[in-house]
Amino acid sequence: MHESDNTLKRLNEWGKNTMLAHLGIEITDCGEKYLCGKMPVDHRTHQPMGLLHGGASVALAETLGSIGAALQVDLEKQACVGLEINANHVRGVREGWVYGKATAIHVGRSTQIWEIKITNEAGDLVCISRMTVAVIDKK
Repeated sequence: MHESDNTLKRLNEWGKNTMLAHLGIEITDCGEKYLCGKMPVDHRTHQPMGLLHGGASVALAETLGSIGAALQVDLEKQACVGLEINANHVRGVREGWVYGKATAIHVGRSTQIWEIKITNEAGDLVCISRMTVAVIDKK
């Protein structure tokens, strides 16, 4: 097993027994200052009109931004907590999968800023989000 496979396995284990597992979110790739994942568009993530719920898109965005941020710090000494997230919903999706890529815009000592783009299976933009994360010292 490659080191990247071990990292992805470990990251996906973080999601067990959490909202990530309930929504079917899976981390698919990670690298220097980016993280990718996917989420199904089905009964778990639909709104009543049968479209991808905007809140589910934000949950995917915050998941990717938060995990990406955590990978930038020493988790024995620090933690990352979300301060703010915004999202622009561009296109509806009824079924299949959506794919997110979180990219670090700024990684500082006390804050990080992440941009998250969510696309459909054809690669069309579904949602774009920006998240600000505080880096705090553990007590």
